Amino acid sequence: MNIREKILVIEDEKSIARFISTILTANGYEAMRAASGAEAMSMISSHCPDLVILDLGLPDMDGVDIIKKVRGWSSLPIIVVSARTEDRDKVEALDAGADDYLTKPFSIEEFLARLRAALRRSHTEAKAGEESSLYTNGDLTIDFAAGCAYVKGEEIHLTPIEYKLLCLLAQNTGKVLTHNHILKEVWGGAQASDIPSLRVFMATLRKKIEPDPSHPRYIQTHIGVGYRMIRQPDEEAGAESEA
Repeated sequence: MNIREKILVIEDEKSIARFISTILTANGYEAMRAASGAEAMSMISSHCPDLVILDLGLPDMDGVDIIKKVRGWSSLPIIVVSARTEDRDKVEALDAGADDYLTKPFSIEEFLARLRAALRRSHTEAKAGEESSLYTNGDLTIDFAAGCAYVKGEEIHLTPIEYKLLCLLAQNTGKVLTHNHILKEVWGGAQASDIPSLRVFMATLRKKIEPDPSHPRYIQTHIGVGYRMIRQPDEEAGAESEA
C-alpha cells in the first residue's frame, strides 16, 4: 500500500502496546500509541487515525467512556481488545459504539482479520455512503429504495419486522449488533423479555435468506451478545475471507 493506514493503540501496559504495535508495523500499518484516555482523545483529534485499538482498563478513564466521547462526533472504527470476558462487558462496549470486541489472549491471525474487516467496512461506507440504494452480499440483494429483498435474483417475501431486521444487519455488515441495539432500532425499545421474540424473528428470517438455516452463512449469532451480518468472500474478489 502506498499510504500506510494509521492505527492508534490505546493501551496502558507497555509490553502489550509494544506487541500490538509490532504486529501492525510488520503488516504495513503505521502504529501510534497512547497510554491514557486523555492522551488518546488528544491523539484522535490531532492525528486522525484510520482505526483505534482500545483497551478498556485505562488508568484515568474507562474505555467505554472513550467510545461514547468519540461516537459523539466521529464514526472512526474502534476495536476493543480487552481481558474482560463477561458478556455484559462486551454488550456495554458494543452498545456504546465499538465496532468489534476481541478478548485477550487472541491469535494474531484473528486480530488482523478483524482489523481488515473494520477498515474495509469504513472504506466502503466512505466510498458509497450509507444512502446507497442497492446492497449486494453474495446471493443476497436489497433494494432499499423499492423496499425489496432478493436471493439469487428472486424476490423473497418478508414481514415488515423481518425487512427492518435485514436492513439493519445489512447496513452494519461485519459489525456485531447487540440485542439491545437491535430491539431499540427495530421496535423502539429494549427489554430483556423481548429477546426470545427477537430470536424467533431471526430464525424465520434465516429460513428465507439462508441456503441452510442450520448452518447460516449470512447472519452469525454471538451467544449472549447479539448478531452480525457476514460479508460473503465472493463479494470482494481477491480479498481475504473474514468470518
